[in-house]
Amino acid sequence: MGQTSSQPQVQPVQMPASLPPMGDHHHASSSSGSPPPGCPMHEKAAAPPPAAAAAKCPVQHDAPSASSGVNPHNNMPNDLTHMPAPGQAMELPTERVISSIPRPSTPDEEQAAASGKWEYPSPQQFYNALVRKGWETPEEHVETMVEIHNFLNEEAWNEVLKWEKRWSGSDETPELARLQGKPGQLSPKARMHLSLGWLLPSKFSNEPPFDRHDWIIRRPSTGEEVRYVIDYYSAPDNPDGSPVFSLDVRPALDSVGSVTQRISVATEEAWKSFRESEHR
Repeated sequence: MGQTSSQPQVQPVQMPASLPPMGDHHHASSSSGSPPPGCPMHEKAAAPPPAAAAAKCPVQHDAPSASSGVNPHNNMPNDLTHMPAPGQAMELPTERVISSIPRPSTPDEEQAAASGKWEYPSPQQFYNALVRKGWETPEEHVETMVEIHNFLNEEAWNEVLKWEKRWSGSDETPELARLQGKPGQLSPKARMHLSLGWLLPSKFSNEPPFDRHDWIIRRPSTGEEVRYVIDYYSAPDNPDGSPVFSLDVRPALDSVGSVTQRISVATEEAWKSFRESEHR
C-alpha cells in the first residue's frame, strides 16, 4: 500500500507509543498474503509446516456446532484455560481486559452478566490457543500481541460507531452480537482493488488485506442485525519500528439500507475530495 497508489477507503491506525516494537518481527510480503506478525490473533508459527495455511488464527473460524465446545458468538473455545501450557517457561498474566464493546445480554454467560461488554482473552489464554493450534510463539511477545489485538478491535469498533451514527443521527450505541474471522476469504471490495492493482499497478495497490472479520451488530431500538466487513491492511512501519495498520470498515451490502448508506458515504467523500482538489 505505497503512498503513490490508490487504495480502499481505509482508516490508518497507528499503535500507541506505550506498545513496544515486536523485536525482530517484520511484516509479511504482499505476495505471500500472510498477516504481519503484529496481528496477534493471526500470528504465524515461527516454523510452520509447508502445508500450513497462510493467514490463520488460533481461534476457530468455522461456524461451530452446538456440541463443538466453541462459543458460537465469538468462535472461541469454551475451555481455554489459564493454566500454563506444557513446557511453558515464562509466566503469563491471567487477567482479562473488558472491552468497550457492548454485547447483548446473555444471563447464562458469566462475562456478559458481569459487565455487559465483550471480554478479551488473557495473555495466558491467548498463548494456550496458539499452542493448541501447534504454532510456536515466543512467550515474551505474547503480552504485546494481546495489547495490539485489543487495540485493533477497539479501533474497528470506533469505525462501526461512526457508520451507525451516520445511519441513526443519534448517540444510540449498538451491540456486537457475534463475530467471525474469515482469513484468506477476500471480500468483494478487496478483490476488486486487487484486480485494479494488477491491471493498473501505477495507480492502485496490489497489497491484499492480511485478514478479514465479519461482525454482526444489533441495533437495540429495532433489534435489527447488520453485518459489517472489516479488512485489515498492513502499512509501512513507523521510523521507530512500531507497526501501522489500516482498517477498511463498512456495512456489508446485505440490505437496501446498507447499500444506500454506502452510496451516500462514498458520494460524500468523493465530493469532499473534489472540493479539496479545487482549492489546491
